[in-house]
Amino acid sequence: MELNGRPVTPAELGALALYGYGHFTSMRVEDLRVRGLSLHLDRLLGDCRVLHGVDLDLDRVRHLVRRAAAASPSPTIVRVTVFDPELDMARPGGKARPEILVTTRPAPADLPPLTLGVVHYERDLPEVKHSGLFGPIMHRRFAQLSGHDDVLFVDGRSRVTEGPTWNIGFVRAGRVLWPESNRLNGVTMRLLNDVMHRTGIAVGASDIDADDVATMTSAFIANAAAGTRPVRSIDGVGLSVDEPILATLRREYAAIPGEPL
Repeated sequence: MELNGRPVTPAELGALALYGYGHFTSMRVEDLRVRGLSLHLDRLLGDCRVLHGVDLDLDRVRHLVRRAAAASPSPTIVRVTVFDPELDMARPGGKARPEILVTTRPAPADLPPLTLGVVHYERDLPEVKHSGLFGPIMHRRFAQLSGHDDVLFVDGRSRVTEGPTWNIGFVRAGRVLWPESNRLNGVTMRLLNDVMHRTGIAVGASDIDADDVATMTSAFIANAAAGTRPVRSIDGVGLSVDEPILATLRREYAAIPGEPL
């Protein structure tokens, strides 16, 4: 865990720990390459402008990610968190001086299909990958205590949106559908859209109600850590994990060349 390339102190983490005001992106690094690196960097730049009102030095970000990844076994998950250690809770409108926190964790191996529970929950500013994770992690915890692996969010109109740290896609009648309602425009989701356009898989976005899950053949989650991961059931509604489209997406996503750090 490094802040601007040096070991971070507990005091410097105080604002992030106490207020949770910041944003991040997580990327899977293999041999110092990242699928969708430019998209991750664009996300950091845009979210920094939204939350902090300043630009971010992307060359510095690349240097710090490369440094952290080079010191870790490959593959590894590198998270870049941007926050202001001097944030004043009483006067957050002051000029921001965001800094770059880089952390690493082991990349997950092949993961089994998921079972999901459904809850009504909407993230603040869902188009930003911000560090306000209390609600998502709370609902993930409650879902696991209820016997599920994770949780799927629906909005106030019971429209499917996203999961705590991933997008969800569905397969119906040979076509992939993404929820159109408020959710993060994830990097992996965008890469998978490119895969589908290249391989001829039909894809679109529409409002998907919780009741529509029963009409779906399959579902999968998408994020940088796992790539794609099948969903076995949603609130007890069984879904196929053997859909050929899922196998194609997994194979073609894995073949996307990484961009060098």
